[in-house]
Amino acid sequence: MINVDALTKTFKNVQALDSLSFQAKDGEITGLLGPNGAGKTTCLRIIYGLLQADTGKAEIEGVDANQNPIDARRNLGIFPDKFGLYERLTVREQVAYFAGLHGLAGSKQKQAVEQVIEKLDIKELADRRTAGFSQGQRMKVALAQALVHSPKHLILDEPSRGLDVMSTRILRDVLREQRAQGTCILFSSHVMQEVAALCDRVVVMANGKVAAEGTPQELCDMTGEPQLEDAFVKIIGTDEGIAA
Repeated sequence: MINVDALTKTFKNVQALDSLSFQAKDGEITGLLGPNGAGKTTCLRIIYGLLQADTGKAEIEGVDANQNPIDARRNLGIFPDKFGLYERLTVREQVAYFAGLHGLAGSKQKQAVEQVIEKLDIKELADRRTAGFSQGQRMKVALAQALVHSPKHLILDEPSRGLDVMSTRILRDVLREQRAQGTCILFSSHVMQEVAALCDRVVVMANGKVAAEGTPQELCDMTGEPQLEDAFVKIIGTDEGIAA
């Protein structure tokens, strides 16, 4: 489980997070939904140890990400918003590198790499350098990097940005499979259709705070709206920065 408790973060005069609190549970997909600038990415970067919170804490299985970022990260798979790859490395070398970062070595590393390559159906890409890969191919490699150490928690920032329809379907199928295996999945998005299709629970963010949270149906019931998009607009007061 990921527990976010009263996170506050300020950049100069901008209050990015303002006492933000929520939980993401094991075996569920929790979505952070909000317009651009709501604080979603800042929150995720604090959880995986790239930023320090001013106050409050983010815990992964009880480990404080601010105080023990290395220990916290051992339980995390991170899927960034930009699929940054080492283009001089082959896919196999790239995934093996990330396996090594998470403490896998020798035969265990080799086995984990081969398993995730097979799982994501990228055998034909495994010995190619990633330079020139399509967005869909890059997405699969980034997923392999995130999953190679079999993390209990998976964090994704705007995961379908720039993907075509088929690549988006593959990504969603993988996330559903991970959920079925008990993985705690937390992702940020401003795409309403993605959130409605995937999420067990939704945390609606605005101005660094939780504006509302619940299942998609609970948010609709709360606002008296039949569609999640309409519920979101009623909660936030605007649809600016949100894609259907």
